Amino acid sequence: MSDELSALTIAEAARLIGARRLSPIELTQAVLGRIERLNPVLAAYVTVAAERALDDARDAEAEIVAGRHRGPLHGVPVGLKDVFETAGLPTTAHSRILVDHVPKRDSAVAAALARAGAVLLGKHACHEFAHGGPSFDLPWPPARNPWDPARFTGGSSSGSAAAVAAGLAFGAIGTDTGGSVRNPAALCGIAGLKPTYGLVSRRGVIPNAFTFDHCGPMARTVEDCAIVLQSIAGHDAGDPTSSARALPDYAAALGRGVKGLRIGVIRHFWEDDLPAGEEPARAVEEALGVLAGLGATLADARMRPLQDYYDVKITIAESELFAIHQKTLRSRPGDYGADFLARALPACLFNAYDYVQAQRLRRIMLAEMERLYESFDVLVTAGYYGPAPRLDAHRSIGFWQKPSITTPFNVTAGPALSLCCGFSGDGLPLALQVIARPFDEETVLRVGHAFERETGWHERRASVDAQTVPLAPPPPDEPVGAGVDATTQAMVEALARRAGLVLDARQFAVLCEAAPYAFAMGRRLRQDLPWDVEMASVFRA
Repeated sequence: MSDELSALTIAEAARLIGARRLSPIELTQAVLGRIERLNPVLAAYVTVAAERALDDARDAEAEIVAGRHRGPLHGVPVGLKDVFETAGLPTTAHSRILVDHVPKRDSAVAAALARAGAVLLGKHACHEFAHGGPSFDLPWPPARNPWDPARFTGGSSSGSAAAVAAGLAFGAIGTDTGGSVRNPAALCGIAGLKPTYGLVSRRGVIPNAFTFDHCGPMARTVEDCAIVLQSIAGHDAGDPTSSARALPDYAAALGRGVKGLRIGVIRHFWEDDLPAGEEPARAVEEALGVLAGLGATLADARMRPLQDYYDVKITIAESELFAIHQKTLRSRPGDYGADFLARALPACLFNAYDYVQAQRLRRIMLAEMERLYESFDVLVTAGYYGPAPRLDAHRSIGFWQKPSITTPFNVTAGPALSLCCGFSGDGLPLALQVIARPFDEETVLRVGHAFERETGWHERRASVDAQTVPLAPPPPDEPVGAGVDATTQAMVEALARRAGLVLDARQFAVLCEAAPYAFAMGRRLRQDLPWDVEMASVFRA
């Protein structure tokens, strides 16, 4: 019965709870039992709040019996990525830096879930400070993929995706700064939505990069994402970027289908800019055929090359991340994981010109999207490429060496949905992205829901063996920074000193290894722009 209940979607559980055919207590006990059996294999949770969850479930049941049913999340067990502050529960960002951090107040998202009557199961593992990669040198191990525990979940909302895919939560809230909701959703075979910037409050979320941080739902189905989004979206005066727009009924739009919609296919992303493997490319082509068969009109469309968006995003985001962490990077760099350092330290190589230029180029990129929004109702492209690689194949320097297919839509700020569009020959998930103009989540969800109903890929479930032996930690990823020339090495040393960094030999080698890529980004940003091109962060009241 425990496994049968854990296979429910949020929508299914909500209907049963609302009809009083399923007890929130029974449902919560079933999921907690499954967490107890499978979390030692998957490491999806860093904190399991069993007593609090059962208290939440009892409260929900009492309210529902008394006729005070709050809505579809009432009594449904969910989890939070461990960057959302929760009063009285540790919020660690999966880092030694915050290992003892217990907030006194809830984040806006945690408070919204509580108002909806959701049952909070605990806090999900993630990449350190929602950054870095799958690291074995942190206080907790990295989350494992339920489809194969030796494989990567994607990041940084890694434990959230693993928990949902394995039936250890019915839904979760992740954060997405460059793909951190959509990447793990893709590799774990679930749905993950990055909403429009400002639609969901970031108050009480440990920041990665202010310009690009988004909070979004992760669930087994697009319908479930719509249900969760309805509960967490809305204006929050405590978040200076929060939108005051009235919210539509997201679930109401789901049944409209895609007939007559104009879909722009960003084919060059996966064919030319960052060539995908045969299996993900074939799965996307088949998905396009499904959408055409449902009555949508498809045509190829073009955006800038992926690298253009990546240069802008990385320059802005890593500069902001470095500013947030600079004090601690100066005083205790060894308390961070090696993978976080490999991404954060090279930001000291960017300068104010690079940051301002990147923000100005972003302004141009935002304006360029208007042409596409006028021509198409939605855009589609490949999701984060599967099948999931092995955890021990990860290399930190890869972050600097090639762009990401999810990053452009953080730069352009509109909604982007990842959903399963097939499986590899080894039975591992593959994914599609659906994108629209800012604040048009309705159309993105509508397309995703129609695709799911037609294909049924979302109905497959990962089977996890509780006896699986967790992957042994791989040997450290050794940097090869000594290969840079003496002039570059001297420049890196001077910039690190100016930033106040005191690094050991390995940390300095990490910095040197990334330096050629960071400097190349800066050079590509040095374009002549008209005087009147403002930064994308100009104040607007």
